[in-house]
Amino acid sequence: MRLKIITFKMLRTHTCGELRINDVNKEVTLCGWVQKTRDKGSIIWVDLRDKYGITQLILEEGVSEEALLKKASKLGREFVVKATGMVVERLSKNDKIPTGEIEIKVSSLEVLNASKVPPFTIENETDGGVDLRMKYRYLDLRREPVRKNLQLRHQLMKETRAFLDGQDFIEVETPILIKSTPEGARDFVVPSRMNQGEFYALPQSPQTFKQLLMVSGFDRYYQIVKCFRDEDLRADRQPEFTQIDCELSFVERKDVLDTFEGLVRHLFKNVKGIDIGEVPHMPYSDAMKYYGSDKPDIRFDMQFVELNELTQNKGFNVFDSSELVIGINAADCAEYSRKQLDAITDYVRKPQIGAKGLVYVKCNADGTFKSSVDKFYTQEDLKAWADKMNAKAGDLLLVLSGDTDHTRKAMNELRLHMGTELGLRKKGEYKLLWVVDFPLLEWDEESKRFHAMHHPFTSPIPEDMDKLETDPGNVKANAYDLVVNGVELGGGSIRIHDRAVQQRMFDALGFTKEEAQAQFGFLMEAFEYGAPPHGGIAFGFDRLCSLFGGSDSIRDYIAFPKNNSGRDVMIDSPSPIDQGQLKELGISLKK
Repeated sequence: MRLKIITFKMLRTHTCGELRINDVNKEVTLCGWVQKTRDKGSIIWVDLRDKYGITQLILEEGVSEEALLKKASKLGREFVVKATGMVVERLSKNDKIPTGEIEIKVSSLEVLNASKVPPFTIENETDGGVDLRMKYRYLDLRREPVRKNLQLRHQLMKETRAFLDGQDFIEVETPILIKSTPEGARDFVVPSRMNQGEFYALPQSPQTFKQLLMVSGFDRYYQIVKCFRDEDLRADRQPEFTQIDCELSFVERKDVLDTFEGLVRHLFKNVKGIDIGEVPHMPYSDAMKYYGSDKPDIRFDMQFVELNELTQNKGFNVFDSSELVIGINAADCAEYSRKQLDAITDYVRKPQIGAKGLVYVKCNADGTFKSSVDKFYTQEDLKAWADKMNAKAGDLLLVLSGDTDHTRKAMNELRLHMGTELGLRKKGEYKLLWVVDFPLLEWDEESKRFHAMHHPFTSPIPEDMDKLETDPGNVKANAYDLVVNGVELGGGSIRIHDRAVQQRMFDALGFTKEEAQAQFGFLMEAFEYGAPPHGGIAFGFDRLCSLFGGSDSIRDYIAFPKNNSGRDVMIDSPSPIDQGQLKELGISLKK
C-alpha cells in the first residue's frame, strides 16, 4: 500500500519557491524572511525568502492601501513576514530564479517578527568572514549555498540507507559512553558521578561493538554514527564526526570490497549521475613506491621512477650519498623558464616538504638535454634517465634524493603540486582506488614497540599468520582503504575472530596478558562462544559530503561545526563548569 504524503502549509498556502506562471490570478499566502527591499517611492519591491526559494512581492502607490505601503517601507532585512496577495506576471522577468516570471501583488502584510540588522549579508556571496559566520551560524545556515550543502548531506544519508537496507543490513545503535583504551588517538573522557574516580570515553569508532554484533549473529550491521577524537584539527577533521560504519559475517576481503564498491557506485550514480567505472586494486607497497602515498591521486600519471643505478657513482655527491634517487616526468614542460624552475625548487625546500634541493632535466626539441647537473652527467647519461622515465622531446624531468621515506613523501607533495599547476587534478573527475595489503604493524621509535597500523583487531593475511612472532614488521594486514582523488574515503579490514590469534596480536603489540584482559577481556571472552569470520569498513561521511560537494573542508557540510581550535564559538564551548558540578564528580581543579 502506498502512503499518501501529507504536506502542511499552516500559516502559508505556498512556499517561496513553488509559484510559476501558470499560478497567475491565484490568491496565495507566503511566509518567510525579507531578503531585501527596493523602495522607489511609488513602488516597493520585497524579496521574500524561505528554504525553498525567493518570491518577489510588489506594492504600488495608488493600488495598495496607504497603511500597507507604510508598513512595507519599514521592513528591514531578515524581518519575518506573512504576505497575502494575487499572483501576477512580472513585467521585468528574472531568469536567474525559478519564480522569476511572477510576483505577488500584496493585499495583506503581517510582521511576524522583527529583526536586528544582521552582522553580515545573508546572500550567496556574503561579506561575512569565517569567524563571524561561525559565531552566527544560525544566520549563515539561511544562506542558499550552506543550505544546499546540508541538503546534499541529507540526500547522501538517505541513499546510503536505501542501498544498505536493500542489501539486508540492519541499523543498530551502539553505546556512546564506553571504555577508554590507550591505543589510537586520544579519547574524550566523561567523569562518572556515581562511580567517582572512574571515567567513560566517547567512542572513536563502534569497532568492538560491531564485532560483538557479529558474534550475536546479526550478520549484516550498519550505523550512521557520531564518533569522537581528541586530536589536532584541520580542514578535514572535527572533534566529532560522522561515519558510515558497517560489518558483515561469513565474508572474505573480496566480498567486502564488492559490497561497498556497490554502495559507492550507487551514491555516485544516484546523487551525482556519474558512473565511476572500474575501481583498480593497488598493493600498499606499490602505492608507496610509485606515488609516495598510501592514498595516491590517480587522476593523472607522473609515477615515480627510481634512478639509483643511473645516477650514482658518477661523482655527484648529493646522489651518491642518497638512499634513494627518484624522478617524475612533467610532460610538455621543457619550456619552463628559470623563474618557474626556481619557484618549484623553493616549493620543495619549504619546511613542510623538507627537500634540500631539486635537480631538473629539460628534454629539448632537438634531442639534446639541459640539466642543473650538466658538469656531472653526459648527454648519454641524461638520455638514459629520459629513456627510463619514458620522456619525449619537450618533457621536463624533476629529481629528488635522500632517505627513502622522506624522499618519497617530498616527491608525493611535488607530484601533487605539479598536477595542480598543470590542471591535471580536475574537479568533477573522480578516480577511485582500493589500496590493499597494508603493513599490519608499524614500529614506533619513541615507545620502542609496534603499534597497529589500523587497529589491534585487524587480521593478518592468511599466508603471513606465522610471521606474527618471527617477523612482525613484515606481516601484511588483511586491510583495505578506498581512495578517491587522493583522499581516503574509508577503510576497513577482515577481523580476527579467534581468541588465540587475538592474543598473539596483543603479544606482538607488547600488551601484557593483564593489560589485554583489562582492556579487551569482554571481546576475548566473546570469541570463545562461536565468533564467525567477519569483516567491515567505515566511511568518513563528512568527507564523503565534501567530496561530492567539491569542497576541501568538511565544516561546510556540518550544521554546527567546531573551529580549528575545537571550539563552538556560537555557544562558547568548551567552557568552565560550576564548582558544585565538579564537587559532585569528585574533581578538584588546582591552579
